[in-house]
Amino acid sequence: MQSPRAPVPASERDSNLAATIARERSRLGNFIRRRVRDPMEAEDLLQDVLEELVEAYRLPEPLEQAGAWLFRVARNRIIDRFRRNKRRQSTDLKGAADESDENHRLNLELPGLDQGPEALYARSTVLEALQGALDELPPEQRDVFVEHELEGRSFKLMAETSGVPLNTLLTRKRSAVLHMRRRLQAVYDDLDF
Repeated sequence: MQSPRAPVPASERDSNLAATIARERSRLGNFIRRRVRDPMEAEDLLQDVLEELVEAYRLPEPLEQAGAWLFRVARNRIIDRFRRNKRRQSTDLKGAADESDENHRLNLELPGLDQGPEALYARSTVLEALQGALDELPPEQRDVFVEHELEGRSFKLMAETSGVPLNTLLTRKRSAVLHMRRRLQAVYDDLDF
């Protein structure tokens, strides 16, 4: 049976806290500034995160992996900031009409590359989730999705060249789109798109 940990003396906790702040402040500040355009707002976020660290050090349980904890808190604060500002383009997860009705199109809009660090962060988060969702698809669904959605091939042309019936291709694409929507919804909810 393992004995409970002895409480860390206050002076040692203060010393550990000061060492953590000295070690992580610069890296954490750079992390935040790369994602938040306004220098004053970036500094405010940094101070908020460091303040949370001080509060966490006051808790009876010791904080494990303070560096990783700091970056996780900073990331969450940046996401909260996205939610408040709402300066991104709206994202349409609904499908389009035409050859591919709403069951066959993802029609994903991403923040522009010229919209600043916040938009770049949101864009990279969405693209990373998109790639993960694509990787999860069965090969036949992924192939139809990529050919139709990314390469712009028509279902008719795909059916002619592959020999796979048109309705089978439509079903595979619909299944892929539904999976992608479900998988990406959590990302959009986190970023408040």
